[in-house]
Amino acid sequence: IVKKVLNSLSFQMTSSQKKVWQEVSNDLRQSVPCNRLIQGDVGSGKTIIAGLAIAATVGSCKQSAVMAPTELLAKQLFFQLNDWLRPYGVKSLFFKGGQTNKTRDQNLLDLKLGNIDLIVGTQALIQEGVKFKDLGLSIIDEQHRFGIEQRALLREGCPHILGMSATPIPRSLA
Repeated sequence: IVKKVLNSLSFQMTSSQKKVWQEVSNDLRQSVPCNRLIQGDVGSGKTIIAGLAIAATVGSCKQSAVMAPTELLAKQLFFQLNDWLRPYGVKSLFFKGGQTNKTRDQNLLDLKLGNIDLIVGTQALIQEGVKFKDLGLSIIDEQHRFGIEQRALLREGCPHILGMSATPIPRSLA
C-alpha cells in the first residue's frame, strides 16, 4: 500500500520528508515499539508521513487511530488521509461525539470486529467503549494539546506511537 500511495501523490516528497519517512518506516519494522515525535511547521509534510505510516500498518493487517484536539482538525486529517488511502481498500471512519446511539453502536462494533482500518477523531476516541480488534499505530496530532493521561489512553495496547506537532515541545522531546 505504501508504494501505491507514494506513486499516486500529486507532489514529490522533499528530501527531509523522505528522510523522516525512512526513519519512521524503520521504526515500524522493529520488534520494539516506535515512540516518535514528528515536529515541523504547518505545511511541512507531517500528514503524508502519518499517511504512509498508516498505509504500512494497514498493510500489516493492523488498525490505526488518529486523534486530533479539535473536530475541524480531525475532519481535515480524515479527508486528506481518506483521499490518499481509500483507493487502496483502506476503510476509514470519522468518529466524533454527538452521534446517534445507533450510529455510534454500529461504528464501535465495526471497529471492534476489525471492519475499520483507520479511525480519525477527537477525544471521542478515548471514551469508554472504544475497542479495537488489533490496534497497531496511534497518531496524536498536536499532541501537546492533550494531557498525559489522555495520550496514555490512546497508547494502551498499541505498539507504535507517533506524535505530531508544529509547536516545539522541549518536555516531550526530552
